[in-house]
Amino acid sequence: MKYYIKLLRPKDWAKNLFLFIPSFFAGNFFIQKDLELLLAGFITFCCFASSIYIINDYRDIENDRKHPEKSKRPLAAGTVKKSAAVVICIILILTGTLIGYFSDPSLKFLFVMGIYFVMNLAYSFGLKNISILDILILSAGFVLRVRGGAAITNTDTSSWLNIMVFLLALFMSIAKRRDDILLKQSTGNDMRKSVKGYNLDFLNTMLGLFGGIIIVAYIMYTVDPETYKRLHAYRLYYTSLFVVAGVMRYMQITFVLGNSGSPTKILYKDRFIQLTLLLWVVSFYVILYLRDIVIFK
Repeated sequence: MKYYIKLLRPKDWAKNLFLFIPSFFAGNFFIQKDLELLLAGFITFCCFASSIYIINDYRDIENDRKHPEKSKRPLAAGTVKKSAAVVICIILILTGTLIGYFSDPSLKFLFVMGIYFVMNLAYSFGLKNISILDILILSAGFVLRVRGGAAITNTDTSSWLNIMVFLLALFMSIAKRRDDILLKQSTGNDMRKSVKGYNLDFLNTMLGLFGGIIIVAYIMYTVDPETYKRLHAYRLYYTSLFVVAGVMRYMQITFVLGNSGSPTKILYKDRFIQLTLLLWVVSFYVILYLRDIVIFK
């Protein structure tokens, strides 16, 4: 049973928490109805994401067997039969579609979900082999998660939010490709075809560039008059401290520790990142939800 669970990659479901971001930033995170809808949306995204993981693993069995970590995946290791994986994939798609439909009969959420599925299907069937396009698609997937959360709760999102999520996802995707280059240098094997379009100098430059852009974009968001008008919360720029710390730590993990292959694994294991994220959430919560406190007026 554990191999079938592993096939779904439940550790990667943390990425789907991006659905909750629009409600949190809008200040209505604790409305019960919205939380129920978001939970349903989260389950839907998990179903579709896992189906995509299965399709991707099915097509990449031979390449995954060359990778020190991916070779342990159920299909690559042979612990789950291909026929069983196909059946599970179909069940996940049908389950996700039903939950998504009953959660939002207007079909806005399922429309976003459909774009996500088709885009990732195209990624699995060849677009992932095109350098630059591969990381753009991965980053767009996080924006679609945010859009899905906004659609299912009928929450307005600012352009700033979409931009920052896209930049953050792009930053982590670049770090992941850098790790692929390091693996290529140590093993002599291309872990993915798109790696041929990258080298360390290019990726190091892009990491520094987008790391700086993320920090500047976030600070601009926190001091933008439109943000204050939407959220009625002042001094959001206080939270920039944790964004700066988080970006610096991720770059430290990438350049000093050389361990940026899995953003999800970093989230689960790195105490510094966990503490930074927790403090960012707490500080944003205090400023946004407890705005009556005198110091934040």
